[in-house]
Amino acid sequence: METAEKELTLEEAFLRLEEVTRALEDENISLEESFTVYQKGMELLKYCNESIDKVEKKVLVLNGEGKLDEF
Repeated sequence: METAEKELTLEEAFLRLEEVTRALEDENISLEESFTVYQKGMELLKYCNESIDKVEKKVLVLNGEGKLDEF
């Protein structure tokens, strides 16, 4: 994934995923272009999943006994 993509907020990445979906739904898209757009979408999806995983890990907190609890 491009370095610039790593600087996206999760919301921006979701908006770009919507753009990818719209592009793939366009019946005038060429096969070659659809593969390129699809690949970009998969990279964005991976980025979103990684971002969500990071947030989920931050939501875990230590309790008084030193065990992790979900927040």
